[in-house]
Amino acid sequence: MQMEAEDGVTDQGFPVDEIDTSRPHPARMYDYFLGGWDNYEVDREAAQRVLDVAPDVVLGARANREFLRRAVRYLVEECGVRQIIDIGTGIPTSPNTHEIAHEVSPDVRIAYIDNDPIVATHAGARLIGTGNTGFFLGDMREPRTILEHPTISELIDFDEPVALLLVSVLHFVTDEEDPAGMLATLREALPAGGYLVLSHATADFHAEVAPEVMEVYKKATASLTARSHAEVLALFDGYDLVEPGLVQVPLWHPEDGSELTPEELRRIGVYGGVARKR
Repeated sequence: MQMEAEDGVTDQGFPVDEIDTSRPHPARMYDYFLGGWDNYEVDREAAQRVLDVAPDVVLGARANREFLRRAVRYLVEECGVRQIIDIGTGIPTSPNTHEIAHEVSPDVRIAYIDNDPIVATHAGARLIGTGNTGFFLGDMREPRTILEHPTISELIDFDEPVALLLVSVLHFVTDEEDPAGMLATLREALPAGGYLVLSHATADFHAEVAPEVMEVYKKATASLTARSHAEVLALFDGYDLVEPGLVQVPLWHPEDGSELTPEELRRIGVYGGVARKR
């Protein structure tokens, strides 16, 4: 893995020594699942332990990226959204949110947020190459800090429709950390007519291996909480789901020719949905 840094400081001004390489990080493991190279040996070893018991994770990760692409395009092209807050950006993997959005409309503004300093090492080159994008380090467990950040005030006008992206993020928040409370704070900031895009890991289709997978994540910087369909559906409180509702991600607005067989679909342990604030 290569990172550009000068005098021990990343391009975004964060000390390189803030990057924790002693424990696996979920974002870097996800990058490995997607075939990326922006990860460390500790991440690869943990990710491989997951794949040894649950090889379908790779299919789920890829299907999740495709869901992100379709959801962003839907918001910009069909709903007219021109502002996006992407929390839990992860290691940039093209096409990124702004690349998808700008294919439809270059005036879409995107604020990227992640809690891993390694993402910041790539932000300048991959995420904030235009005047309509920005990145800052922040944690979804502190939603008010995110909402009050100067980058948000520079890019986002809460008097206009805003889309909030929480793609494969909330399963790294435990029940004790109150994901519903975090979502409520973020929802209150959105204007009526704003949107929530959410995807979430589930054990509904892999119950037999889920405990072993979650055991690996216990040793990472964030544990994994796989939730049932009913539990994920509850996270959309205050929103109205657009059709087809909360479904396995390949079923959300599939493109022609992309249909999966029932057996193939059963291998995808990720739910996703798009909803409009009431």
